[in-house]
Amino acid sequence: MSRTTISEAALNGFAASSSYDKHRPSYPADAVDQLLCALKVAAVQGARVADLAAGTGKFTELLAARPEQYSTVAIEPHEDMKAELERKSLKGVKVVMGTADDMSEIADASFDALIASQSFHWFANRPALEEIHRVLKPTRLLGMIWNIEDYNAPRDWDMTTSWESQIRDLTWTLDDGLPRFRHEKWRECFDDQLASTSLSLAFADPLFSLPLGEGSVKFETWLNKDDIWKRYKTLSQIAVLGKEKLEEVKKEFFNAIDHKDVVQDGQGRVAVHGHTFFAWTSSIPEQPLRNGG
Repeated sequence: MSRTTISEAALNGFAASSSYDKHRPSYPADAVDQLLCALKVAAVQGARVADLAAGTGKFTELLAARPEQYSTVAIEPHEDMKAELERKSLKGVKVVMGTADDMSEIADASFDALIASQSFHWFANRPALEEIHRVLKPTRLLGMIWNIEDYNAPRDWDMTTSWESQIRDLTWTLDDGLPRFRHEKWRECFDDQLASTSLSLAFADPLFSLPLGEGSVKFETWLNKDDIWKRYKTLSQIAVLGKEKLEEVKKEFFNAIDHKDVVQDGQGRVAVHGHTFFAWTSSIPEQPLRNGG
């Protein structure tokens, strides 16, 4: 149905949808509030909001629980993840199949806000921006949000602990060349808006405003070591590893987290640190068609 089908890496990496849903974290309330305020839908009763590439609905659940009683559409291309989301039967949420560059079930100018949660890096390109721009009401906002544990962070982020720094190094050695938040290339599609030409126009107009608004909230979660490993395994490039390689990675993981300097609480849990990073930008109204003459 889509012009760009979901990649094989994403299909395989997110196949264990129930495990993803169980072990991936939700989003801090403060970060959610700040993002919804930036998107101008906080305290707006019944606003129409899209959760694009909603996955199993980690962010959709938060939208469904809001006092604003949003009319939410969760758009997800992965069959297994979509099924996991549908099983939740979230109030006020319609779940549809779609990709970032083909939301054919959605009419023009449908949404007061569109949010890509834990996903925008997969489709940070001009066709996706064009389709997102189409389904947003004029001048309304696109939001992006990610939970980024220290062990999956960009190289230049400060690490909270030495074990998380070691596992971040391990994560980078397993890089498969596919787009991840930690590569920090997702921004380029906004910077390159004028350089990227649409198939239908001689000149491409910018679709979203710059500079991006940005914010972040630190988080700390205490988990036992086995649960941290299970969370780590939900990263798509880890989830697709063969049995032998996965065992090697597991050994390195536990060598780092079993170090004598790792601090545990009275229940044997270890603190996992990270940031919830979010960004937003407003859609720019369409300009009159120009020709190349």
